[in-house]
Amino acid sequence: MSRPTSARAASTRAATINVVRLPLGEADVRPTFRRERAAIKRGVWPIAGCDEAGRGPLAGPVVAAAVVLDPKRVPRGLDDSKKLDPQTREKLHAKICASAQVAVAFAPPWRIDRDNILRASLWALARAVAGLPIKPQLVFVDGRDRIDIGCECKAVISGDAILASIAAASIVAKVTRDRLMTRLGMLYPGYGFEHHKGYSVPEHFEALARLGPTVHHRRSFAPVAAAYGDVVTGSMETGEIEPGVLPL
Repeated sequence: MSRPTSARAASTRAATINVVRLPLGEADVRPTFRRERAAIKRGVWPIAGCDEAGRGPLAGPVVAAAVVLDPKRVPRGLDDSKKLDPQTREKLHAKICASAQVAVAFAPPWRIDRDNILRASLWALARAVAGLPIKPQLVFVDGRDRIDIGCECKAVISGDAILASIAAASIVAKVTRDRLMTRLGMLYPGYGFEHHKGYSVPEHFEALARLGPTVHHRRSFAPVAAAYGDVVTGSMETGEIEPGVLPL
């Protein structure tokens, strides 16, 4: 009787050893309206989320958006705009504009060159909030930096992946900028703006070398400065300029 028991035990151990456990994937984190609802319960309203699109490109403006979502009509499927395909972004953009308070502001290339990309982006974000039809009591802004908008402001790192209001603003900003760059592609054939939206890609570098910069290019960004024959001290990635290089 002992031999069958031992055999069964050995078989169980072998089965246990041979089991291969696959690693669990990370949960798909989606933005929620929880922080906004918590603030509403404290009596804080309206609440806006704001975000921008277009810090990195060599051409075109930074586009900032501010959105006050209706707590009873929060669109489903909100997410960081970078995680969404263009068709989904367009559909969500339509839903957001149909159900929320929305405002958009632009920081053109000349302001980016004058102020640097960070200051121009924060300026545009503040302008977007100021353009809302209703004045918010609380503003959530994506990133590390708060903006001066005359009310409580909370900066949230990766906010477009966490807060529904910021995710909605990121979608509005991205769709608005993509539409604008597509329009510029029609006005300036040969640059490919409608494809790369002004970002640093081989097609864009080739167009710069062949056609030269347009008035919509950011002269403070290194590849554009090189096309102009300028020398710029700073980073192409951030567009930050050392004090004294450009008037601030």
